[in-house]
Amino acid sequence: MTAGRIYLIPVPLGQVRPIATLPGPVIECARRLTHFVAENAKTARAFLKALPCDSPLQQITIRELNEHTPASGLPRLLAPALSGTDLGLISEAGCPAIADPGAALVALAHQQGVQVVPMVGPSSILLALMGSGLSGQSFAFHGYLPSEAPEREKRLRELEKESRQRQRTQIFIETPYRNRQMLESLVNTCAPGTRICIATDLTLADEQITTRPVADWRRQQLPEINRRPTVFLLQA
Repeated sequence: MTAGRIYLIPVPLGQVRPIATLPGPVIECARRLTHFVAENAKTARAFLKALPCDSPLQQITIRELNEHTPASGLPRLLAPALSGTDLGLISEAGCPAIADPGAALVALAHQQGVQVVPMVGPSSILLALMGSGLSGQSFAFHGYLPSEAPEREKRLRELEKESRQRQRTQIFIETPYRNRQMLESLVNTCAPGTRICIATDLTLADEQITTRPVADWRRQQLPEINRRPTVFLLQA
């Protein structure tokens, strides 16, 4: 039996119509699929309803893969592809398998000889880097930094030092309700010449991307970014 493919389906980064940010081939592919793995089934259904899909939602299977999914549960999620049915992978993070638990399913697909098809769509990490003016030749994504202020500031100093030594852009994110604390730590901890970029609400109507040296950030009122999806970047 010929195995199906696993399509990595990007989704919009906020409450916008899929057609506004997704290429036509991605929408066409998602419309025809009947089996999906998603980080959150509820938001996945909302995305599929907005397309809309060729099949009624009641006939579409959506199984969840999130941070609580054990490794032993992955084969069941991949089973449709192994049986010859194409499978779609949807993330809460925009692009599947980037800062997303879907990477584990993609790894298993490779092990089982299932063809993996990544599709074009919005990645907040890459969009932030593109718009920052910081180095795109050498960069690293670090996910979430420590939530407690002392540990967070220690980690920021480490990242700043590495950035200075390697001319590397450091990229990280924060839980939206702690964005203010993260920005304050950046401004208070980093050297005056270190450039900091804040990329907020990417692809949305209120999108804002601002890059300034720390010294400039200190001389102005900090922007209100609390509870708004934000990517942080620094280069020393």
